Amino acid sequence: MITFDFTSGIAVLVYVCCFFFIVQLTYIFYIYSRIYRTQTKKEKSPSFPLPPLSVIIVTKDSGSALEENLPLILEQDYPQYEVIVINDESAGEDEDILKRLSLRYPHLYYTFIPGTARHVSRKKLGLAIGIRASHYEWIVTTSPYCYPVSPNWLKELAKGMTPDTSIVLGYSNYTLKRGWFSHRIVVDSFFRSLRYLGMALAGHPYMGVGHNMAYRKSLYQSHKGFADHLQLQRGEDDLFINAVANRQNTRVIVSTESIVRTPTPPYKRIWFEEKMNAMVTMHYYRGTAKYFNSLETLSCACFHLFTAITLYMSISGQQWIVCSITALLWLTRFAIEMHVLHRNACALQESHLQGMFVVFDILRPFWSLTRHIQYLFLHKEDFYRK
Repeated sequence: MITFDFTSGIAVLVYVCCFFFIVQLTYIFYIYSRIYRTQTKKEKSPSFPLPPLSVIIVTKDSGSALEENLPLILEQDYPQYEVIVINDESAGEDEDILKRLSLRYPHLYYTFIPGTARHVSRKKLGLAIGIRASHYEWIVTTSPYCYPVSPNWLKELAKGMTPDTSIVLGYSNYTLKRGWFSHRIVVDSFFRSLRYLGMALAGHPYMGVGHNMAYRKSLYQSHKGFADHLQLQRGEDDLFINAVANRQNTRVIVSTESIVRTPTPPYKRIWFEEKMNAMVTMHYYRGTAKYFNSLETLSCACFHLFTAITLYMSISGQQWIVCSITALLWLTRFAIEMHVLHRNACALQESHLQGMFVVFDILRPFWSLTRHIQYLFLHKEDFYRK
């Protein structure tokens, strides 16, 4: 007769696996499933007039990217908006491109960051100049390297600009190219978006990405802009949203026409610096979001680790009941997560990523640990204004 000792050491391992199984399902259902569930609820056209918008872009040596992407923003199907480009001492042809485009598009305006400006983040100063020069209440931020996938991008964002809303968050990601590096960073960005957009949809917004978001000019002014983190080179998007967002004033727009793309970085170093910048600013987040995210990554690592140990010990000791329970837990969690990721990928036009989800699920705790170790050996002064 096959029996199972509920007080044995291997039974404790099963209990531990069950605990991390429950933690993982809580994250999957409470956070990660919100994207596709929101996308299936079709956003109705706003019952209020579409507000005029000011799109702010800070450029520096963007060259061909600016010439290629800026017309896609200038030709949006939107009744009233302006595009303000702030040139940060570009050594290339940015100025000539802006002059040429301004002749074709009367709603394009451009200015520059004074060369005498020192000891301040150039990106934050450029945004501050653009916001001060803007004529409208709603500010939309993006990058010269970004392009909207649809001429209705601004209309989609405007669906979230209700009278009670001050912040609208949208989805952005890299354009997938061939090769392991491109697949890795696109999946990494996809998963990061599931976290911060899912948390915002759950009523706990904690950050935004400046490639695709909007906020009220009055909110920026009342918070005194980026004054509380001027010592950092970055943070004009995530730290600003972290400081001003709450359950009542933030909305998320998830639709196939609200997506913004940016090219895969040509060098791994560029992406690495972006990740390190994100880790630097993360240490300044208010609230529990950074601990909440760390707990999810830790629980994922522990679940894989303890299920592997339990399976090994149960097979070695011919404890087939334990082996079956453990395998069932792993397969159940795997099937549920893959289903949720699949639905999210379809909602965000990322269905081509699905072959990477299995690899990413297993490796992401290791990648996270690697980044934290790399962060410890960084020269932190490189991320502060000089």
